[in-house]
Amino acid sequence: MIFQMKTIIRILIPTFCLFHAGILFAQSEKTTPFTLQQIVEIAKNQSIAAKQASTLKTTRYWEWRSFQADLKPQLLLTGILPDFNRTYRPITQPSGTIDFQSISNNNAELGLALRQNIAATGGTLFVQSTMQRFDDFNPRKTLYNGAPILIGFSQPLFQFNPWKWDKQIEPLKYQESQQQFIFEMEQVAAQAVDLYFNLLSAQINLQIATINQTNTDTLYAIAQERLKLGKSSKNDVLQLRLETLNARKSLATARQDVQSRTLQLRSFIGYREADQFTLALPQEIPPFEVNSDRALQEALVNRPDAIGFQRQLLEAKRSVAKAKGETGLQMALAGGFGLSKSGRQLDEVYSNPQDLESLQLQLTIPIMDWGRTKSRRETALAEQQLAQYQVEQDRLDFENEIQTQVTLLEMFRTQVLLTAEADQIAAERYEIAQNRYILGDLSITDLSIALQEKDRAKRDYVLALWDFWAAYYNLRKLTLYDFEKNEKVRY
Repeated sequence: MIFQMKTIIRILIPTFCLFHAGILFAQSEKTTPFTLQQIVEIAKNQSIAAKQASTLKTTRYWEWRSFQADLKPQLLLTGILPDFNRTYRPITQPSGTIDFQSISNNNAELGLALRQNIAATGGTLFVQSTMQRFDDFNPRKTLYNGAPILIGFSQPLFQFNPWKWDKQIEPLKYQESQQQFIFEMEQVAAQAVDLYFNLLSAQINLQIATINQTNTDTLYAIAQERLKLGKSSKNDVLQLRLETLNARKSLATARQDVQSRTLQLRSFIGYREADQFTLALPQEIPPFEVNSDRALQEALVNRPDAIGFQRQLLEAKRSVAKAKGETGLQMALAGGFGLSKSGRQLDEVYSNPQDLESLQLQLTIPIMDWGRTKSRRETALAEQQLAQYQVEQDRLDFENEIQTQVTLLEMFRTQVLLTAEADQIAAERYEIAQNRYILGDLSITDLSIALQEKDRAKRDYVLALWDFWAAYYNLRKLTLYDFEKNEKVRY
């Protein structure tokens, strides 16, 4: 009987080892697994989120170009071609009666103007030339009227000047949009990291479940042979049978998790290839060190939030200036100087033209507004104060977030090293426990405990890697700085 038992063990142990190695070899030969960096790059290049960020960046760029164009001279061609009328109109006679007379004419106008907005004052300068032709068809008559040249201006007085504030705010908005694009691309990377490890943990669980099923099936077969030889109890056999059933259930669940999480990752990164999609477990973590003061300094320079703080305060000040400038005394001065003449022939307009002069001052003075002016001003001042408080709070939260992330990164680095060692020890311990059980030197309970500790140690290691890489990419996102390469993140 002892000879038979030794024969069974000699057969089953090599078979078990070869089958176990065959599973791992087959899994590794299916396809070259994707690394974390490859998945991140695919997400940045192909994902819908990355394309949306790029499109938004382009939109902000053209908004900035539009603002710059508004500050440059504008050459405009205007005209009314034609302005034809044929109707009856009431004409008041000298006696006071009304006579309806037939009207048939065309009044065409064409002009060329060069305009320039003056951001410093909020006014406008222009140079223009106009020509008007009037054709009366009943009786037949043609007249010309034109201003070969007219130089003029329009200047609001004591009013809100939007150009003055836009010249300060729009560059910040454009700069903020550029940094916002980098931030959103890093956000894409951070999301890809989470989905990567979400799938990787499922694939690790599938590997564990596959190996555990193989192990329990083999151990169950050994236990049945030992039961026949009287070397094992019925309870141990039933316990292993229960382990095999649980292993098959876990395997089915793991396969379903891998399938659903694979679809999630594929969908996010925009990967549409039909080949097998497997992931590699990151083997190394970057050895760089992060100083919290340096991280905060880079964040205050690079993050769109830091630029947004300045923009928000300026916008609050603009609201106050607008409330003050659009209430109370309103005045606008407009004037022009040029040459003008009319005649029956076109060349007569340009022959000895006469002076054209105009000057106009418009004003509005509120006499009684029932406190509307004061209410608008006080509301704007209160909103400015509120914006200052909000920016102060956001800045504090911003600094705390950076410092917390730096601390977490270093803590997770230590956890990766500890869990890696624990994973190796648990795997060796289970191998020893398995061999001892096959030789009849260990109980099934102790073997189950070793199996659970092995699986837990492997999962803890994967989770520790997940925490570290998520913290690493979050720190990149928060600072827009690559501490591994010691340079700003650029695209």
